[in-house]
Amino acid sequence: MANYKKITKIILPILIVLLILAAFLLWPINTDGTLIKADEKLAEGKTAFLSQKDTNSEKKPNIIILVADDLGKYDISLYGGKSTPTPQIDSLAASGVTFTDGYVSASICSPSRAGLLTGRYQERFGHEYQPGDRYPKNNLEYYAFKYLINTNSWRLNDKINYPNEASIATQGLPKSEITFADLAKKQGYNTAIIGKWHLGHNKGFFPLDRGFDYHYGFYQAFSLYTPEDDNPDIINHHHKDFTDKMIWGNGRVGIGQIRRDTTIIKDKKYLTETFADEAETFIDKNKNKPFLLYVPFNAPHTPFQVRKKYYDRFPNVKDENKRVYFAMISALDDAVGRIREKVKKEGLEENTLIFFISDNGGADYTFATTNAPLKGGKFSHFEGGINVPFVLSWKGKIKPHTVYKTPVSSLDIFSTIAAVTHSGLPKDRVYDGIDLVDVVNNNKEAHKDLYWRSGDAKAIRSGDWKLIISGKTHEKWLYDLSKDKSETTDLATKNPEKVKELQTALQIWEKGLIKPLWPNLTYYEFDFGKQKYFVDL
Repeated sequence: MANYKKITKIILPILIVLLILAAFLLWPINTDGTLIKADEKLAEGKTAFLSQKDTNSEKKPNIIILVADDLGKYDISLYGGKSTPTPQIDSLAASGVTFTDGYVSASICSPSRAGLLTGRYQERFGHEYQPGDRYPKNNLEYYAFKYLINTNSWRLNDKINYPNEASIATQGLPKSEITFADLAKKQGYNTAIIGKWHLGHNKGFFPLDRGFDYHYGFYQAFSLYTPEDDNPDIINHHHKDFTDKMIWGNGRVGIGQIRRDTTIIKDKKYLTETFADEAETFIDKNKNKPFLLYVPFNAPHTPFQVRKKYYDRFPNVKDENKRVYFAMISALDDAVGRIREKVKKEGLEENTLIFFISDNGGADYTFATTNAPLKGGKFSHFEGGINVPFVLSWKGKIKPHTVYKTPVSSLDIFSTIAAVTHSGLPKDRVYDGIDLVDVVNNNKEAHKDLYWRSGDAKAIRSGDWKLIISGKTHEKWLYDLSKDKSETTDLATKNPEKVKELQTALQIWEKGLIKPLWPNLTYYEFDFGKQKYFVDL
């Protein structure tokens, strides 16, 4: 009896502690049910603008926008990269203009695409962070993610009231925004997106709700290039980081499923090739009327999968990770060539603009690319994250072998489309791009300043000067890009007035922005030795 009492005295407190701990861990995190609503005035302005009839009688050119996913500038031979010959992209560039300083408006997928499709800094309408598919539901999930899972350089932000399911469903490109597909459709174009969307996956946010007549692809940030099975024609390479495990684990389910419009497609063909197939078919069906074709490839974004015929092009690459990556880029290059060849075959070259760009820099966390000689990569506001491959071709309108050496932006694609389609632009909102055809042909300066923001992480390029401000620490670095493209020599302490000038310009720009429409779950830490840099995702 005495022993029983002793055991009870020991066990009972332990049980109480365990129950309290279990209650704490399983206790639901408070959620925020705020539904994101479109700006009513801008929504009304959009409706009024898109209802205007096209009165311009000039012949309208076809427009093709080809977008790579996580492709670094020096991953291709166009800019002198040695790892992967890209003859098709190089040839496209040779037929028109190569931009030596082509920038995107964000260093990560969804915000970058939001800027691309609207011609406006995405921070103007709150699309500052990646939309969230899921947030921690209780303390167990939160602390397990924060302390038990190896997330490498990804870090979890402090706990907040996370959006609930209803609120998550309202995340996406705000419905009040006008896309370049809306512009083209207003002008009588047939429009299509073939590839990755990543701008919302609920009613009102689907591609078919945003100006596109046709969609083949997926809604998510990623999907498998082909179902993972025992297919001997496919080489699969897995990474150890937690994001890669999540991608492979999800497979092709939910918003990662392949769809033709709203119908789920069970296709086992290699996705990069399928996107080229679909693009060729769309061109064939619409060759006798103006069309806008947006092809956001998911290559060479993870997961690393490639057909053996591309893999076999790199027999001397011993690193399996890099070999698969290079092969994926080679497959992408072939797809670009096929689409361009279809345009030629149908006799549409002189009446078709073709853009090629990447959504951000190479993902150096895969260890397949470094973006060298540029610093940093995807997520960062250093050159490796935002200075990307950028090409425009239009036979008879852009002189072949043109090289444009001052900064341009992905935001300019929208404004160029507005100019060549004679759509006009509404006066109720600020547009940040310029007409690239006019700028290139008349050798004008495209932009005096370019800006970036992701939470506390900010940057500005003004002429050759560039100021970068880290998130979290707010540390500032100043670079002269005319002498230091690799951003190795910080000139901030030697040029305090220039730092002040650029910081003031950033603050003025920020007055035209709004708060992010949804919170960011994570941030990313770059470790450059003595220099640490943080950016909200």
